[in-house]
Amino acid sequence: MKETFVRKLVDIKPTKPVLIEGLPGLGLVGRIVIRFLVKQLKAEKFAHLYSPYFPYFVLVNKKGGVRLLRGTFYFWKNTGEGNDLILFTGDSQAQTIEGQYEISECILDFARKCGVETIITIGGFRMESESKPKVIAAATNAKLLQRALDAKALVSSIGNPIVGTAGLILGLGRFKKIDALCLLGETRGYLPDPRAAKSVLEVLQAMLGITVDLSKLDEEIAKAEKMVSRLRKIEERRASQAEEIKKEEDKKVTYIS
Repeated sequence: MKETFVRKLVDIKPTKPVLIEGLPGLGLVGRIVIRFLVKQLKAEKFAHLYSPYFPYFVLVNKKGGVRLLRGTFYFWKNTGEGNDLILFTGDSQAQTIEGQYEISECILDFARKCGVETIITIGGFRMESESKPKVIAAATNAKLLQRALDAKALVSSIGNPIVGTAGLILGLGRFKKIDALCLLGETRGYLPDPRAAKSVLEVLQAMLGITVDLSKLDEEIAKAEKMVSRLRKIEERRASQAEEIKKEEDKKVTYIS
């Protein structure tokens, strides 16, 4: 394999589709959002993206079979008046700068072939938030950004870099004449964060007019919070032990006058 490519599994006939991208990143926010939407909307898998820029190993399944790391495109037909959705997530992001650009451009080219005129990318924004995580937005189109702000997102501050595919799709989208919006959920970043994903999903629901049962995430949120609580207690014990050791060492110090 010398370059990134998309392999179609089935043909689709989308109507004014919006593509939503969410690869693994801070807090796995994007991946959680896409996997939740795929499950709740019962979206159909219709294409895979392969790239030599993904990590160099294969995944082994329960039966001992193997497969390359890949990205997956899903399709959801909207039976109402809104847009159809193409959902994209994957096992990993590219491991090099060149790979990030190539995969982002491949996603954009495939999106154009599917008739996509708007792409929404999802990611995480590192921020320790005790209350409900906020959603930060940036876009290539003022009207698209305003739709996100009307859905309770907040505009990104000047100078904030959006790293990886979630950001590059916005930058490269201008050359492909595709409008693009990035939604970043505030997250601690070091653990999967369904709380941040839920905040992003609320914005997506308001923007796209879709309805999914977000209460299905509450159990995952409770599990995540318990894990954070355990990690904090472990860190507090370590800090306390380190302080006790320091005190004992200080007692052993002798002074020569």
